[in-house]
Amino acid sequence: GSTGQLYAQIKQGAPFDAFLAADEARPALLHEDGTATTAPFTYATGHLALWSPVPDVIPKDGAAFLGQAELKRIVIANPKLAPYGLAAKESLSALGLWQTYETRIVMGQNIAQAFQNVAAGGAPVGFVALSQLLAAPEDLHGSHWTVPMDLHTPIRQDAVLLKRGVGNPAAEGFLAYLTSPAGCATIRDAGYQPPDICK
Repeated sequence: GSTGQLYAQIKQGAPFDAFLAADEARPALLHEDGTATTAPFTYATGHLALWSPVPDVIPKDGAAFLGQAELKRIVIANPKLAPYGLAAKESLSALGLWQTYETRIVMGQNIAQAFQNVAAGGAPVGFVALSQLLAAPEDLHGSHWTVPMDLHTPIRQDAVLLKRGVGNPAAEGFLAYLTSPAGCATIRDAGYQPPDICK
């Protein structure tokens, strides 16, 4: 689910032990109101990618492609719910293209739905997480452009231990693993920038 949806579920008492968000804001709010018992920490920074499941559609210069392609449809996750969607909107705005594409957007409720929409042909291209492309079957690798991080707010993804997880060795151990050498390597291999503690 989207970070916004999961946050709402936690606030309504969903039985979760730990929360790995795709943003910094919601874990901070849960810590402030006492729902989370640990201070939030960044476990990964996400990379946004413009993607087509068709090879050779998106060139190395994705910015120029967006400016010249005159795409009839483009998929993004909902910027109000999904941090990757907000990053996509910020990137288009930074390129001076938000108004060009605003009325042509196919909206996914989260980044997984955005990926599925493009894979199913709902639009020729879409903004997705680089991690999704690395995990996708080979026949979906297609072509992509990794969006420069200076075009959007960093997609820092924070984690917290929730009240229900206190004393649960699996939950506490998993959160500790995220900043261990093995965890950092896994995060890097999955298409994310690992936390600063890994450097």
